[in-house]
Amino acid sequence: MDNPDRIGWLAGVAGVAALGAVAAGGVARNVTRRRTVDRVDPHDGVDFAAIYDEAPVDLTVGPTASSTVTADDGVSLAARTVTLGDGDESTTPEFTVVFVHGFSLRMASWHFQRFALARLWAGRNIRMVFFDHRGHGASDPAPDDTATITQLADDTAAVLRALAPSGPVVLVSHSMGGMAVMALARRHPALFSPAGQVAGVALIATASRGITETGLGEGLRNPVVDVFRLSVRRAPALVQAGRGITRRALEPVLVAASFGSDFFSPTTARAVESMIQGTSLDTLVNFLHALEMHDESLALPILAQVPTVVVGATADRLTPFENSVRMFSELGPDSRLVKVDGAGHMVQMEQPDIVTDAIADLVSRARAARPQPRRRWWQRGSR
Repeated sequence: MDNPDRIGWLAGVAGVAALGAVAAGGVARNVTRRRTVDRVDPHDGVDFAAIYDEAPVDLTVGPTASSTVTADDGVSLAARTVTLGDGDESTTPEFTVVFVHGFSLRMASWHFQRFALARLWAGRNIRMVFFDHRGHGASDPAPDDTATITQLADDTAAVLRALAPSGPVVLVSHSMGGMAVMALARRHPALFSPAGQVAGVALIATASRGITETGLGEGLRNPVVDVFRLSVRRAPALVQAGRGITRRALEPVLVAASFGSDFFSPTTARAVESMIQGTSLDTLVNFLHALEMHDESLALPILAQVPTVVVGATADRLTPFENSVRMFSELGPDSRLVKVDGAGHMVQMEQPDIVTDAIADLVSRARAARPQPRRRWWQRGSR
C-alpha cells in the first residue's frame, strides 16, 4: 500500500470511528432532551403519509392522482397531482402550483401546505403537483453522475412538460429544490419571460450560492463530516461496511438542523427523520457534493421577471437567513421577503401557516401580474 492510499485508508478508519462517536453522543443528548420536555405535541396524530392517499376522507381537499414522470435519461420520478374545483386533468387550470422538495426529503415535506391550500382554494380550478427527486422518496435511484443540481432542473422541466403542459405555473421550492428552480431558470430562461409559462416562484429556506461559506458550514461542514467525505473518496469499501454507523451520524446532524430550539413536536420530528432515513447513503453523499458546488447567482435576474417570495428562518443552520436577504436584494420589484423568527430549516413544517400564507399571497400576486385575455365587446359587461 503506497503512502497516499494508506493515508486514505487511515482517514476512512478515522472517519467511521469519529462518526460513530458523534452518533453515540447525539443519541445521549436526544434522550436527555426527551426526559426534560413535558409538553403537548401540537401535531400528535398527524398522518404525514396522507399526501399519498388517492381518496382522502375529507373531500374538500381534492383527490390525489398518482403518476410517473420519465426524466430525459429514463429515470422514473414519482408524482402526485391534486385537482381542485370542477376541473379535471383534461382542462387547463387557472394555475398549476408545482412543489419542489429539498435535500434528503420527499413530497411529504409539503404535507401541511397540500391540505391547507386545498381547503383555501376549494372550488377554484387550481392544480397542485408534487414529486420526488431522483434518489429520493419513491423515485428511481440517482446514478452517481446525475446527482447534480443541473439534473434536478432538467427533471423539474420534465415534470412541467408532463403534468403542467398548459396554463400558468407557480413554482414553490424548498432548500435544494430552490436551487433546482434557479438552475431551471438558468437553463430555460424563456419559461420565466413575460410570455413564459412560469408566473411566480417561492424560494423557501434556500440559497443562490455560498453554501460552503455560511450555509452548510454550521450544519454539515464540520471536521467530522469533512473526514467522512474523504473516507468516501479514499476508502469507499470501509464506508460501505460502516453504513449503519455513518447513517446514524449524518442523520442527527440533519434532523437537529431542521427545527428551532423552541419547537416541540415529536410527531413532526419523526416524520422528518423518517424521510432522511428513507434516502440512500449514496444519494446523501452525492448530493452533498452537489450542494457544495452550487452557485446559481446568474439565475436571479431571470427570476426577477416574475413575482417571487423569499421565506427565510432565523434559526436555519443549513441555509441561514442572510442567504434569504441576499437573494431578495437581487430579485425584482414584485418580490417579498418573509422572515420567520426562531424557525429552523424545515420552516414549512415548523411554521406551516406562515409558509402557506406566503404561497397563497404569491399565487394572488402572480394572477394579478399575469396578462389577462382580451375580452370581446359582448363580454365587457360581464365579470
